[in-house]
Amino acid sequence: MRAFHAELYKLFSLPGIWLACCIGALAPALIAVLDSIAQKADIIAGVSIRLPEAGYIGLAVGVQGVIILGVLAVSSEYWTESNESGGGQQIATSLTAVSSRPHFLLAKAGAVTVVSILLCIVAMTMVVSATYLILGEHTPEFEWPKLIGAACYWAFTALLAFGITFLTKNGIFPLALLMINSSFVSFSFLLSKVTKLALYLPDRAGVDMFMSLSESILSPFMGGLVMFAWVAVLIAASIIVFHKRDVAS
Repeated sequence: MRAFHAELYKLFSLPGIWLACCIGALAPALIAVLDSIAQKADIIAGVSIRLPEAGYIGLAVGVQGVIILGVLAVSSEYWTESNESGGGQQIATSLTAVSSRPHFLLAKAGAVTVVSILLCIVAMTMVVSATYLILGEHTPEFEWPKLIGAACYWAFTALLAFGITFLTKNGIFPLALLMINSSFVSFSFLLSKVTKLALYLPDRAGVDMFMSLSESILSPFMGGLVMFAWVAVLIAASIIVFHKRDVAS
């Protein structure tokens, strides 16, 4: 528990964490507003076919904040300090305080998970409020199972970013890959046009926990199970690699 508290403290001491929180809280609401405006125009025209998904699209696309969070939590350990501070890395100090590498990694993963869920709750509040503000009486009912699914999607996405960064020891690759995939173009969506196996990729399976897309083949429970399996394998691989890795490298 002491290691978990220390990791929470380190997370909130990072300058970039506040940028991650702002993006995580505001981006989903902005996307929900834009989608709701488009939905309202379709409702007035009598051609709306996506009304049940209104608002949820913001929670599906607006996960950039937790991606940054997951990447920062790990990459900050490998930043090289200034010569005045000794030119070392935070990871050496962290492993001096917590000698067990699996314990250290799991404490950090726990901190990332808790912060991601809290950030998602804030985002949900803003998304629901924004959707009601735009659609009024046309607002679809926000169901608790779907909102819980969205919170799991955010937490798992943060842990994917976390695990990939641990494996690569570089924040640029996972940040670019996951940010582009969640905002500009979904590689899973493009691959699904070639093979249905792409629907089992983590981001695509995760969305099935709270959104019903036309090509979906997984139930919300199975979507969550598939994404959890991806995260579990990635975290297990991170523990194995991290346990064998030379700190000095």
